[in-house]
Amino acid sequence: MAAQQSRCADRADDLAAARLLLERLGVDPADLVADQSECPTSVPTFSEYIPVVAAAVSLGTRSTYASYWKHLETSWGSRRIDEPTPSEVKQLAEEVKANAVSRNNFRGGTGAAESFIAAARCLYHHAEDDRLITRVANPAARVSKPRRLPSPRRALTALELTEINGVAGSTGDDPELDSLLLRLHTETACRRGGALQLRPRDLDRHQCLIYLREKANTSRWQPVSPSLMAHLISHGEGRGAVDPDEPLLRYRRKRPITRRRYDHLWDRVGRHLPWVAHQGISTHWLRHTTLTWVERTHGYAVAQAYAGHQSSTTLNQAGTTATYVKASIHDVAAALAVLTREPHPVAGGGSLGEA
Repeated sequence: MAAQQSRCADRADDLAAARLLLERLGVDPADLVADQSECPTSVPTFSEYIPVVAAAVSLGTRSTYASYWKHLETSWGSRRIDEPTPSEVKQLAEEVKANAVSRNNFRGGTGAAESFIAAARCLYHHAEDDRLITRVANPAARVSKPRRLPSPRRALTALELTEINGVAGSTGDDPELDSLLLRLHTETACRRGGALQLRPRDLDRHQCLIYLREKANTSRWQPVSPSLMAHLISHGEGRGAVDPDEPLLRYRRKRPITRRRYDHLWDRVGRHLPWVAHQGISTHWLRHTTLTWVERTHGYAVAQAYAGHQSSTTLNQAGTTATYVKASIHDVAAALAVLTREPHPVAGGGSLGEA
């Protein structure tokens, strides 16, 4: 009996050691016993498979990764997707890093390399789901992303923000549009993708809310001031946004705007305000500016909700208490009312202890 117990204990130790080894190798035990007959007899090339993945992801993901998938296709278009090794993926990432465009906020191309690896991982993740490769055969999963450097972005001062809005509203071929964009991003702290995907049906005129769809398939109702809501409605009606499912923000000729509008806006502002060009200031700095103010004046929980960040991140960092201190849309609206100095119809939710 004792001998049998000893053998059982030894077997348990062996299994634990095996599981630990497989975990460190990134191997799923299921892959070792998977039916190999499920694997395809022919694996597509990069040129064949990249369009498949591009059609399966969201518009935002496709826009973010398009240039990196193009680089993959140019370099390895005729190769099967199961041919490259982790070392080759890393070499291509270094090539992307070395050829990254140098701008005023250039930081050695680490961001480009990180995005390339993320694009490759996305492609190979779909290949796993399509049973074109196994998890253990995924070369991108074995390539570490470069360490992310601290962001140079910061909150803009009131004077800086005034100067930027002054240039945007007095120069260019459509100052009305540019002023509306800056106000939208300043009030809501939304990302470019959220603004570009805004549709007429996303405007709740009665409660002054807009529905934002942003990265990682996140979405939320975000309060806006009554005056901004009026400007958004007027803009859409005046520029031909009559289809409730078509983009709201448009050029004077009634075509939907693209990311290029933001590029032209900040290029122009940078020509008039050299410090904008030197520091590489962009729309995302407006997000930093607003969220910094919200955090300083209304606390971290409200800033998190204002930003549309997922609560799981806070829970991991702050512990279980974070599940009890979530901010509501009423809190976000109250912060916005203070920021814009306009009453908001959703800001009256209040909290316990308030009169």
